[in-house]
Amino acid sequence: MVRPIRLRADAARNRELILTAARAAFRERGIAAPLDDIAREAGVNIATLYRRFPDRGALIRQVVLDAYTLVCNETRLAKEDLADPIRAIEGFLLRLVDRRDQLVLPLLGGPTIEDAEIFALQPEIAANLEAVLAAGRADGSIRDDLTSVDIITASALVCRPMPHLATAEAGALAARHVHIFVDGLQPVRARRMPAAPTHSALTAHVNRPD
Repeated sequence: MVRPIRLRADAARNRELILTAARAAFRERGIAAPLDDIAREAGVNIATLYRRFPDRGALIRQVVLDAYTLVCNETRLAKEDLADPIRAIEGFLLRLVDRRDQLVLPLLGGPTIEDAEIFALQPEIAANLEAVLAAGRADGSIRDDLTSVDIITASALVCRPMPHLATAEAGALAARHVHIFVDGLQPVRARRMPAAPTHSALTAHVNRPD
């Protein structure tokens, strides 16, 4: 069995500083942001960046993979709260709002990446959210025409950067929109909606290389 390589504390710290700087740079300037600038913002030299990530593609892949992993982990947590599906979905969305600076994803304007590990996370995200919705349909707390695509796209909308607002104000506004959305999950006086795209249609668009 091959054991994962454990980085020294300073190497692990430098790696995380680089990823944090890269996420900010990619959100603000796109994936063409100069790697020299990313290294400088991280407080490391460019050689250190290249030791951790041999090229731009490797850095972009890790940033996107980390974002998908974060979302998947949050759906797993939501799935643990099937006794209260509404609370589970609300908690999922609010936690993503709190960590939106870590999300560099195609639905948020991030790059599309062809990668088997990323592709494997996408159906699990959908399946975990469908499990929560199924529990809500079963107990009558959630309307029967919602799909995982509705939750995924709602999370992208509330997590989009708001560059002209202070961080606290943007977070408060996003939280308000989460509460409005969650109220709309419930079947009371619900209006029928147009058909949603399927998850396969959504991911086919997301996974299409630029």
